[in-house]
Amino acid sequence: MLKKEKKTKITTKKAPAKKSEVRLVQSPKGMHDNLPEDQLWRDRVRQVGRDLAEFYGFGRIETPILEHADLFLRGVGEDTDLVGKEMYTLKTKGGDILALRPEGTAPTLRAYLEHGLSSKGQPQKLFYEAPIFRHENPQAGRYRQHTQTGFEILGGLSDPLYDGEIIAIASHFISDLKIKDWTLKINSIGCRVCRPTYRAQLQAYYKKYEKEVCKDCERRLTTNPLRLLDCKNEKCQPIKAQAPNILDKLCTACSRHFKGVFEYLDELGIPYLLDHTLVRGMDYYNRTVFEFFVEGSDIGAVLSGGRYDYLAEMIGGRATLAVGFGTGWERLVLAMKTQGVKLPERTSKKIFVVHVGELAKKKAFKLIDSLRNTNLQLVESLGKESLKAQLKIADREKAVFALILGQKEIYEESVIVRDLRTGSQETVRIDKIEEEIRRRWKMYAE
Repeated sequence: MLKKEKKTKITTKKAPAKKSEVRLVQSPKGMHDNLPEDQLWRDRVRQVGRDLAEFYGFGRIETPILEHADLFLRGVGEDTDLVGKEMYTLKTKGGDILALRPEGTAPTLRAYLEHGLSSKGQPQKLFYEAPIFRHENPQAGRYRQHTQTGFEILGGLSDPLYDGEIIAIASHFISDLKIKDWTLKINSIGCRVCRPTYRAQLQAYYKKYEKEVCKDCERRLTTNPLRLLDCKNEKCQPIKAQAPNILDKLCTACSRHFKGVFEYLDELGIPYLLDHTLVRGMDYYNRTVFEFFVEGSDIGAVLSGGRYDYLAEMIGGRATLAVGFGTGWERLVLAMKTQGVKLPERTSKKIFVVHVGELAKKKAFKLIDSLRNTNLQLVESLGKESLKAQLKIADREKAVFALILGQKEIYEESVIVRDLRTGSQETVRIDKIEEEIRRRWKMYAE
């Protein structure tokens, strides 16, 4: 009798269930972080703008990040790409339609009108530094959130002097950042008197090529004909090149004004290139428009502006003559880095506080707090225990002096002051340390 074969039970060990992977939350597309090393470049742009504002007598203004969307619909233009495609909007619980600020000119003029700045001395010269939001395709130097500095001259007379002054400030802004090989492109897009004639002529010309242009141009042909000249699509460039020249249609007043702008630019020796296809992307512009480009760069205009005498009326205010420009920090920084611009050397005012031992750490903590009014930058690394590691950090921070506290100094109520340039040191009573620091720094500065 055959023995019954014992069946072997085969079991497969199940792999343990994988924990659900938690992905790191990252910044939204087109947004970016400005890290500490970025701030040196941004500080440079900020400072140059502020120095120019102070020299030319511009007062700083801050407007809300959120504005009523209607401000831009009426001012910038509903049919512009900026409003129609790129503006971030939201609806409040109260039913208001608000927009994240997509540009800085309309809010500045809104504030000027709302707060009665027109009743003060004219013109009013205002500048701003502000985050700007546009839902556009991220590119080099172009983000969906960027920072912009703007200069605006509001009120006063219709004098080409102000156009010349704004362009002069713009050229100084770029030059003071040590950006070279820039080109100023300039044009006049006329006024309410002469522009309708040109608009009709432009429409008639493009009608012949209606089936050959891009979809955007096909739409602009009826909604916003001037924007046809702003098209960047390759297939439209040959057509645009042969388009009627707006300068041939300027009225006498616009021609005289534009000639005056040239005279002021010539007086200052600012080179310019006349470009009759330059129209800018906002509907509020009239007469002078301009853009600065950096040669050999694909980042587009680094600074742009123009005259906008009708904007105040478009947003419900009294007629106000105005001219200004805006520039994005990110593009300026990219241009500086591309050209190998070196940032100015900063005079170090850093004093590094060093401790040796736990008790010395507590006393160093107190010493730092007591020296907060010295106007000198104190640096520490209280989390490090090693004297060597701390001094290494002091060297990296380019500190001038080190204040060293050890066990002996605690008992003697003193501090070692070491000159990190020469290595020399001496012991100073702790109640005299502020006086000694001020004396040494004065000698160092001299």
